[in-house]
Amino acid sequence: MSCAVVVLILLTVFSSAQQLPQTPPPAPGSPEDLVQQGQKLSREGKQDEALAIYRQALDKSPRLYQAELGIGVALDLKGDYPPAREHFAKAIEFAGPDSRVQAMRSMAVSYAFEGDGKNAEKYEKQVIDAAIAMSYWINAAEISNELARIFLESGDPENAFKWYKEGYETASRKSDTTQADKNLWLFRWENAQARISARKGNAKDAQQHVAAAKAALDQANNPDQARFFPYLTGYVAFYTGEYKTAIADLQKADQHDPLILALLGEAYEKSGDTAQARDYYRKVLEINTHNPTNAFARPLAKKKLE
Repeated sequence: MSCAVVVLILLTVFSSAQQLPQTPPPAPGSPEDLVQQGQKLSREGKQDEALAIYRQALDKSPRLYQAELGIGVALDLKGDYPPAREHFAKAIEFAGPDSRVQAMRSMAVSYAFEGDGKNAEKYEKQVIDAAIAMSYWINAAEISNELARIFLESGDPENAFKWYKEGYETASRKSDTTQADKNLWLFRWENAQARISARKGNAKDAQQHVAAAKAALDQANNPDQARFFPYLTGYVAFYTGEYKTAIADLQKADQHDPLILALLGEAYEKSGDTAQARDYYRKVLEINTHNPTNAFARPLAKKKLE
């Protein structure tokens, strides 16, 4: 399927997602009910049991995209990445227009588990292009940032910069953006540049962007975003070799974020506290979400504990 055709298919996605009617719960034993059972098992970390349930759903409904998607997720969480992508490909094929975005982003995340930003880009860019075609600038900007983060954590700061810049500039195309939202996007852009500089080992430049990010955050006056600042300062401290500072700041950040937990584990390990490091790696493996942050953190934690 060509990129142009995919974009045309996706054009209805964002508008159809505006008002989704509530649907009744699935009938017990139906394929949809089995998928929900599989999702619950997967969230509990019981991936083999989830896979068995998803396959029962496919026996009853061979083109059920939710079951293919669930199998892909469970296989990724087990570390079986190439087979997972075979099922994500089927999910993309079987999904309706209102579900294809989820399937394509899941495929991108699957590549993120292996640090493969270039292949993730093939899927994320199609979603971005579809959003831009509909003038959904914020949707496009957010996916651009998601792709940028995949590149950054995959060790490609140059492509990370490219896509973070694309996200910032795309968000600015929204004509009715408030000044507070402009400052919020400026905070995200400075935040990104600080992390990129830190990954390059440029501590001075990173701190300048941290200061600019803090100024933009203060101007945005958005308390919900304030929780991301300790992650930024902890991230910069870790990648510029200030491990004690990294630990202190990251402990103030979201302790449900697997990447933050993984960074804490690494910071403790660099500081010589192996026992604490292993505790944090174990906490990472207790999280069974299929998203970019877990794609970065989970393989690292498994490797460290092995």
